[in-house]
Amino acid sequence: MRTDDKLDQMEEQRPTDRVRPPRMTRTRLWLLWGTLAVYLAIVVGVLATSWLVTLDWQVMFFRPYKQWPEIHAFLDYFVVLGQRGPTAVAVAAWLGWRCWRQRNLHPLLVLGASLLLLNITVGAAKIGMGRLGPHYATVVGSHEMWLGGDIFPSGHTANAVVTWGVLAYLATTSLRRRTLSVIAALGALGVGMTTVYLGTHWVSDVLLGWAAGLLVLLAMPWLEPAITWFEDRLMGILLRLWLRLRPDSLRGPLPAGSLAPGVSRQRLASDGEVLVRETISAGTGGRATSGHTPDGWPHHPSRPYSIRSERTPATPASSRRPPHADRVPRTTPMSPTSGRGRNGSG
Repeated sequence: MRTDDKLDQMEEQRPTDRVRPPRMTRTRLWLLWGTLAVYLAIVVGVLATSWLVTLDWQVMFFRPYKQWPEIHAFLDYFVVLGQRGPTAVAVAAWLGWRCWRQRNLHPLLVLGASLLLLNITVGAAKIGMGRLGPHYATVVGSHEMWLGGDIFPSGHTANAVVTWGVLAYLATTSLRRRTLSVIAALGALGVGMTTVYLGTHWVSDVLLGWAAGLLVLLAMPWLEPAITWFEDRLMGILLRLWLRLRPDSLRGPLPAGSLAPGVSRQRLASDGEVLVRETISAGTGGRATSGHTPDGWPHHPSRPYSIRSERTPATPASSRRPPHADRVPRTTPMSPTSGRGRNGSG
């Protein structure tokens, strides 16, 4: 096997961080509907002033922040893990590095879509039910609904579930997904209980926040087609902008990326003419190219265009041959009817 063939084969077999996003399987669908049933049961239990409301008032009268004051200072900082601003910046920084490494915007777009869905659903529930918090309660034993509050469900808890759960959703292996799922669950559990300790939320607020955040994560596979569509359009816009700013980047191989199977990628000249269109074939890792290439690009009609630039075999400088000299058919004797022998004599 030639040297450049071996290197290209190793490049095609190299694993990447881009994996197929989770699908809406039957198990996930059952979990989604089960979580939705729990969500509705909590809302109905609070509206009916059931044992949930009784538990809320019992914990409020217990005043946990006065029972264990030595951990109050630590929990004041720990609850920041559920605040949308700091957590979104931290997770976005990590996912931005992954986007740069994978040469696509999928991780950041998944984070943005999940937070958008979270704000719409949780924000609508907060405003629609208008429940007052423990510090502003008016009537002992009441559910305190429709009084202008905004604490039902708990935004800190739901945000902790979604923001840290997105890391598990985007994990590339089963082990990482399970590990990050456990870490995200423990973090969301701690944030929710911390809000109860500080007296900013009822217990039922935290329960509904866990359910609301889990519903967003379970529904994410339904948003994947829209995320992929938006990513393709956005990458096309960025590519055109890059080529306008750096027209000299038209020479050289296309940048290696981890696009999904069947996604085409193309290079455009300044006048919009397609120079190279590259399509990743599903399942094989091969690339099919069409269009024409600028002068100076490697051209090998007998083999698909590879990710790396073409390499020549390692030969001494004094005896270097063209990279495909061995593919040129050797000179064979002419037929007797041509009137010429092997040495060209008549």
